[in-house]
Amino acid sequence: MRPIHAAILLIGVLLASGGYGATFLFSMHVRAIGGTDFDTGVALAGAALGTFAGVSLTGWVAQHVGAARMAALAALCVGAGVVGFALMAHASDIDALPGFLVGLGWGAFCLAAPMALAERTSDADRSLWFVRFATFQMAGVGGCPALAAFAMRFWRMPLEGVLYAIGALCLIGALTLEIFGRLARVQPAQERWLRSIGAIARTRAVYPIVIIALGGCVFSGLMTFQMSLVQGTQAKASTFFSLYTITVIATRWLLARLVVRMRAATATKVLLAMMVLGSAAMFAVPYHAGFQALAAVLLGTGYGLAYPIVQVQAIDDAAAAHRRAALTWFVAAYFIGAFGFPSLGGWVLVHSGKGALLALIAGCGLAALALAILRDRRRGGSLSASA
Repeated sequence: MRPIHAAILLIGVLLASGGYGATFLFSMHVRAIGGTDFDTGVALAGAALGTFAGVSLTGWVAQHVGAARMAALAALCVGAGVVGFALMAHASDIDALPGFLVGLGWGAFCLAAPMALAERTSDADRSLWFVRFATFQMAGVGGCPALAAFAMRFWRMPLEGVLYAIGALCLIGALTLEIFGRLARVQPAQERWLRSIGAIARTRAVYPIVIIALGGCVFSGLMTFQMSLVQGTQAKASTFFSLYTITVIATRWLLARLVVRMRAATATKVLLAMMVLGSAAMFAVPYHAGFQALAAVLLGTGYGLAYPIVQVQAIDDAAAAHRRAALTWFVAAYFIGAFGFPSLGGWVLVHSGKGALLALIAGCGLAALALAILRDRRRGGSLSASA
């Protein structure tokens, strides 16, 4: 990976990720045009549906146009969805359409961009580049709403104008990613990810795929239900969100080289253990609000750093012919955990209370840690060989 190529890629990632960060502004826009939280939910449901569609289509389309160009098209799709949402003058069920476009683009981007990076990095330096990639991605997602709030407060920009500007940045990001693909050319791989599941399941790649699904459950559980979890305490949900975002960006930027130098399996287990401790810290929030800050920092450090490391493990543990498929299943597993868990978690919260929900979240974290330990014991390339 040449430095100039890497810089172009990371700029594109930052701008495209900012488009997804705009989804945090959707509820504000819906209220401004006379809608309710239900209308916001419709838009986000469309985004969730679009995400899975984007993941499913990317592998097939990337075979024909290349992963880098697919990432560029995905960034365009995200931008089109954001602009489409800004154009909505009245809240209605049609809000699901721009939400679907954003989700379609984001699902495709979360697979195509790492795929393009994996094709252009060696096994030796892939971990470092994936941590850097994840840093810029998180900076875009978390930084966009913050910059939008700054622009509306100090520059007096209307919300619609901010959304149009974000759409324009997605366009620039798409052009940047297209330039990256043209400068760092590779031959598109031919692989059908659905048919490869059997081959992947026989290798250690199956472990990181399941681990990230469980990690997505922990992440979405603590983020989605944070307001309910801190209700009746001195803690505020906004504190958790802010500390988590800052921690993820800071640790990925400052600790990337340290984590990469560690043995990957050891780093994964340490980071997942921190994620479990972050879940456990939430049990003590009713006794002192400081435990919420501790939980945010532990989750941001543990899960935030573990994600790119586990992603690289999924790629490296698969056979060379099935690496694209392994990456596809990895991204799909993450979204299944992130979008699927809130339904189960909401049912547990309503019927059994906050303690049961936290126990379920912590259980998912412990299961992920147990799988990381099992993976480390499977020394062979396949499950059958190491049984």
